[in-house]
Amino acid sequence: MKRQFPLLFLLLLLLLPVQTHGMTAVYDDVLRLHIRANSDSAVDQAVKLRVRDALRPLFAAKDSYTDARAFLLANGALLQSTAEAVLQENGMDYGAQLILGRDTFPDRTYDGQTFPAGAYDALIVSLGRGEGQNWWCVLFPPLCIVTENGEPVDLKEVRLESSILKWFRQWRADRNKPMPAEEQKEDDDPCNP
Repeated sequence: MKRQFPLLFLLLLLLLPVQTHGMTAVYDDVLRLHIRANSDSAVDQAVKLRVRDALRPLFAAKDSYTDARAFLLANGALLQSTAEAVLQENGMDYGAQLILGRDTFPDRTYDGQTFPAGAYDALIVSLGRGEGQNWWCVLFPPLCIVTENGEPVDLKEVRLESSILKWFRQWRADRNKPMPAEEQKEDDDPCNP
């Protein structure tokens, strides 16, 4: 039972960050970007990607979810005017609406990191009616951020760290260390219960 306790404790810790609300899981510390096109027409889909391309360079990699969210709140007017400018430059007769809230996403894998289906905090950019095919990515951790030159951030340079995983690795390392000679003698003694 002693050896099972750390494993059970670890499993409990892994389940804590996930809260459920009905059938949809809410994943804290993840912030996503969701751009919804006006419609499925070729023109609306193309302008959606132009809005995406104009917005992505504005997002700088942040050190925490809190920093990323604060950036969105502080720069909402800039993000809104950037989206509106792209729509106007492309002759669209509709505007953009930005909402910071919860949105549901399907399973998605970014460079080997899977984000399960569920409800995530997101910056939702609805273009016009927002009824067309959409585009999404993860702002934090920064998986759709670009450099100042507009190039995608090399994910090999981004380091994500989990304190739970760090603890588990340390626990495993400690568990696999050889016991001091005096402790081994006690454990090897068949008369010692």
